Amino acid sequence: MKLEFSKEKLTAALGIVSRAIPSRTTNPILECILFDADGSTIKLTANDTEFGIETAVEGTILEHGKVALDAKLTYEIIRKLEGGESPVTIESKADFSTVISCEDAVFNIQGRDGEEFSYLPVIDKDNYICLSQFTLKEAVRKTIFAAAFNDTNKMMGGEYIEVRGNMVKFVALDGHRISIRSVEMKETYNDAKVIVPGRTMSEISKIMTDDSEKEVLIYFSRNHILFSFDETTIVSRLIEGEYFRIDHMLSRDYMTKVKVNRTRLLNSIDRATILIRESDHRPIIFDIKDGMMKLKVKSSFGTMDGSVSCEKEGKDLMIAFNPKFMLDALRAVDDEDVDIYLTNSKSPCYIRDEKESYIHLILPVNFVV
Repeated sequence: MKLEFSKEKLTAALGIVSRAIPSRTTNPILECILFDADGSTIKLTANDTEFGIETAVEGTILEHGKVALDAKLTYEIIRKLEGGESPVTIESKADFSTVISCEDAVFNIQGRDGEEFSYLPVIDKDNYICLSQFTLKEAVRKTIFAAAFNDTNKMMGGEYIEVRGNMVKFVALDGHRISIRSVEMKETYNDAKVIVPGRTMSEISKIMTDDSEKEVLIYFSRNHILFSFDETTIVSRLIEGEYFRIDHMLSRDYMTKVKVNRTRLLNSIDRATILIRESDHRPIIFDIKDGMMKLKVKSSFGTMDGSVSCEKEGKDLMIAFNPKFMLDALRAVDDEDVDIYLTNSKSPCYIRDEKESYIHLILPVNFVV
């Protein structure tokens, strides 16, 4: 096999597929990227058997073939080559020893037989939806932070995707909060319900562009989900099981409603966190009265008092939250003002818009005044 690339395009493609390389594995082939030039195009693939990425890269095929190269080593070599106008050449011999060269730099590394590599599974493409890359990227960004990546409960480490007609809903939760984003699609599709590993959704949101004109096709099968956009295909195994009954966790009842400027509230909470270390588990206390929301934090470093003007309907209320959860939710909202719905100091609060295109539920915490 002998291939030529521009450094810029090869580096970009390697950056995409490298996201599927596992951080730890006992199988050396999973630490490799497959360079496949058996056909008319050059494809790079990485696959840890649970999550795989394949992308086509522009280049010149001088000799057909395939070889698996260590992902980290290859990426570092390509990234540090001079590049410019000179092409990057990758030439693999019969014993899979591989020469990577560009201008006066020549690297000799040992590759592996590409036939050992596990290709991405073939997915039935009957059931799918279509979104813009921007829409999917934003939906993931504004929900995935609520997933519990380090939890032993796989459900809480995933993102729930539900399709109903022309609406698709994205949900993430960790037992203390829930974040929901609902998106209206241009067309009506078959209903679907899947739980996608949080890692998959997080990596996809990093790879996709912010272009609202570019589309992504999402295909659903019994055990896998496939994302197809630009020249890239991503396949992930789904989390098995029945997701939490979200509708039973949500309520539209409230005793207090607050409308407040999102940026001012976010900045006030952000200032308060200066005095809080993550290990302290110190809450931020909200004292809500007519026309004013007072904030208070007390920690071993000192105290902070702040206030934000607001519009209040209903009863006065004092309630406390984990400040990080409140910050995450506010950062996921684009509206200038946010509506916060509360019942009492022991019940969850809801940050949501009138159309419920987004809902953030946050459980309160105990506090001492």
